[in-house]
Amino acid sequence: MSEDRFPDATIHFGVFFQGVNHSTIWSDSASGSQIDFETFRRLIGTAERGLFDAFFLGEGLRLREQDGKILDLDIAGRPDAITQLAALAGITRHIGLVATQNITYNEPADLARRLAGLDLLSGGRAGWNAVTTDNAWTGANFRRGGFADHAKRYERAGEFVATARAIWDSWSDTAIAGSRHGRDWLEPNAIRPVERDTEHFRVSITPTLPRSPQEHPVVFQAGDSPGGRDFAAAHAEVIFSRHGTHFDDALGFADDIRARLRAADRPEDDIKILPGTQIVLAEKESEVPEKVRWVLENQVTGPTALSLVGQIWGIDLSDRDPDGPLPTEDPVPLPVSVTRGTPRHGEDPVAIARAWRELAEAKNLTLRQVAIETSQRTGFAGTPGQVADELTRWVRRGASHGFNITPYLVPTGLDEIVDWLIPELQERNSYRTEYTGSTLREHLGLRPPPTRR
Repeated sequence: MSEDRFPDATIHFGVFFQGVNHSTIWSDSASGSQIDFETFRRLIGTAERGLFDAFFLGEGLRLREQDGKILDLDIAGRPDAITQLAALAGITRHIGLVATQNITYNEPADLARRLAGLDLLSGGRAGWNAVTTDNAWTGANFRRGGFADHAKRYERAGEFVATARAIWDSWSDTAIAGSRHGRDWLEPNAIRPVERDTEHFRVSITPTLPRSPQEHPVVFQAGDSPGGRDFAAAHAEVIFSRHGTHFDDALGFADDIRARLRAADRPEDDIKILPGTQIVLAEKESEVPEKVRWVLENQVTGPTALSLVGQIWGIDLSDRDPDGPLPTEDPVPLPVSVTRGTPRHGEDPVAIARAWRELAEAKNLTLRQVAIETSQRTGFAGTPGQVADELTRWVRRGASHGFNITPYLVPTGLDEIVDWLIPELQERNSYRTEYTGSTLREHLGLRPPPTRR
C-alpha cells in the first residue's frame, strides 16, 4: 500500500542566494562576484528557465566579525534586497522575488510601502521573508539597539505584519477610475487611513499604493523556535525551514506546523514548507562520492577550517597551519561572539575538543580534515534519477512542499539542476512543465491573503 499522503503533489523550487555563508565555493573559476548585477541576472535567468517559483535573497545589516576583525571569508557586502529585486523584476516575467527584511530594525509604514512598490512593479511577484533579531551587535547600527528579548520580538513581529497587511488593504478594489473619461481619478472614500497605537507602534498613515494582482506580497518566515513556529502558524504563508536533509526530521517539523495551524483555526495546508537544502548531482552513481567530497573540500578551505575550529577553542587560530594538528591547548571557555555565530549550540567546548582529538587520533586527521569530517552534511546527493525519486517522496509523503535550493556555486550552480534534475522530475509528473499563473501566490498555490478571504 502506498505511503503517499499527497499522491498528486508537485514540487515547488526556490533558489536561495545567501547573504552570509561559507558554503559557496569562492575559489572555483566559475564563481562570480557577489555584488555584480550580472551574477544575479545569470542566476535568476537559470531559475526562471527551470520554472522555479521564487528567487530568494538573504540579507544582513552588518558585516560578520571574528576576533575583533571583519571576517572576509564571508560575503563582505550586498546591495539592498528590494533594490536588487526591483532591477531583476524588469528582466524577468514569471519568477517570484523574495526579499529578506528585518522586522526588528524597520518600521511598518515604510517597509510595507517599499514591498508594495516591488509587488506592483513586478505584477504581483513580491515576497517578504519577515525575520527578527534581538542581538545588540546588529542593533548597534540603530538608535534603539538590541532592545527586545525573544518573546517580545515575536510580539512586535505579529503587530508589524498585521499593520503591514492593514496598509496593503487600505485601498478599495474599485479605488482607481476604470476610464480616463471619468470625472475623478479616485472614487470618494476609496482609501482608508491606517491608525495604530500599541506598545510597539504608533502609526497614522494614508497609504499611497493600491494592491497588486496578487493583493499582498507573500509572507515568508524562517524562525524555528517554538515562538517562531507559533508566529508562522499565526501569520506566515510560507516557511523557509532548516529541515532539508533528513526525511523523518522534516516530516516531524511539517506535522508540528500542521498541528499549530489547526490550533490557530487555519487549514492545515495554509502554509507551504520549503526547507533550505543543497543538491549535488553526478551523472553516474560511481561518481557521486567523489563529487560530494569535492564540494566539501572546497567549501571548507584552510582559512575557513581555522575560523570554525577557532570558534570551538575560543582563540584566534589564523596563524596556524590548517594541514597541521588540532591545537594542543584546551579551549577557552568563553562565549563565542554572536558577530560570527557559533557551532557550539550550548555544548561544552572542552568536551567538543576532546571528541575531536579522539577522532583525529583514530583517523590520523589534520585540523582541516577534522573540520570537514565534523561539518554537517546537508541536502541531497546522487544521480538525477535518484535525487528525483527522493524529492518526490518528500512532497508526496508530506515532509515538505518543495525546497529552497542553496547552490554551492554562484551563478552556475543551478545549471545541472535545471538541465539534469528537472527533466527527471517532469517524467515523474512531480514538477510543472510550464508556468500556469503570473503571480508568486499562484505559483505556490496559495489562497488569497488572510485579510482578503
